[in-house]
Amino acid sequence: MVYPVPAVLVSCGETEEEYNLITIGWTGTVCTDPPMVYISVRPERHSFGIIQRTGEFVINLTTIELTRKVDWCGVRSGRDYNKFREMNLTPGPSKTIKAPIVMESPVNIECRVTEVRELGTHHMFLAEVTNIQVNEKLIHPVSGKLNLLDSSLIAYVHGNYCVMGKRIGAPGYSVRKKRD
Repeated sequence: MVYPVPAVLVSCGETEEEYNLITIGWTGTVCTDPPMVYISVRPERHSFGIIQRTGEFVINLTTIELTRKVDWCGVRSGRDYNKFREMNLTPGPSKTIKAPIVMESPVNIECRVTEVRELGTHHMFLAEVTNIQVNEKLIHPVSGKLNLLDSSLIAYVHGNYCVMGKRIGAPGYSVRKKRD
């Protein structure tokens, strides 16, 4: 019952013939130094075997414009469909691994698996972040800071896709002194 969770497209595969996408909700950051993330995947999923064999994947953040494609990729198998082609998504080159990025995604997090934990229905792939690619439109031209709030990222909340983005405060706002 820990919601919301990100709704991401995880891409995997070493060659165009095996490139695949899987929709994942069980993902997140586990460490900042070194930067590490995780995804949890059911062993019967087509992507599971690819990720287990290659030890690589990309977490591609998704937006409101990608919602239908995210949903479709979550209910169709890569054994039966070329999801990139079916959903008119563009595989692009990663900089540090062989798995492709999704060019339509605003943020692509390249990952190399360091450990696999069997947890029951899912296996958790712990991974080091080897590179992050960000759409230049999300970088403020003056400050150089990343602005994800304007990208309309989606999340999954107990059976529904939802859009994120309303800022309600920054860490520490509750204790900062007010300016006169």
